[in-house]
Amino acid sequence: MEQDGEQLSTRPALETEGLRFLHATVGSLLATYGWYILFGCILLYVAIQKLSIQLRALRQRQQDQAASAVEPDAVVKRQEALAAARLRMQEELDAQVEKHKEKLRQLEEERRRQKIEMWDSMQEGKSYRGNARKPQENNTPEPSTSSVVPKRKSDKKPLRGGGYNPLTGEGGGTCSWRPGRRGPSGG
Repeated sequence: MEQDGEQLSTRPALETEGLRFLHATVGSLLATYGWYILFGCILLYVAIQKLSIQLRALRQRQQDQAASAVEPDAVVKRQEALAAARLRMQEELDAQVEKHKEKLRQLEEERRRQKIEMWDSMQEGKSYRGNARKPQENNTPEPSTSSVVPKRKSDKKPLRGGGYNPLTGEGGGTCSWRPGRRGPSGG
């Protein structure tokens, strides 16, 4: 029994010594490297979060691939829908091309008709430039060229006075050009 009593009295001293030693080592470790440990833990947490998101996305992709591989009917339907959409887009493009070709044909026909009219007017001795510039008005009879009165210029104010010449340097106000100094360059 005495041995048991001695063992009990020595045991708490060893435990308290161990706790003191542990407290001293952990305390000095935290005092020295505490901030580094904190930042390391934060970085580790962020890295684990990012990896878990990527792993979830990878698992989801694998499940989707497995589901699409299992259902060939869905793959066939998807491909048919894609082919139909492409065919529709191609038909729209073909229709636009046809409209554009028709517009070009009409423009070419108009140019050819204007050239024929110019040639006919030249054969008759008329000026062809006036006919090319005028808009087509076949409904109204055209007056003879001798009775046409030229248009009057509009009554707009001129931009500057008649006596102003920017090359002379006079009358321009305080702004005038002066030549630079002669001599070697300033650099």
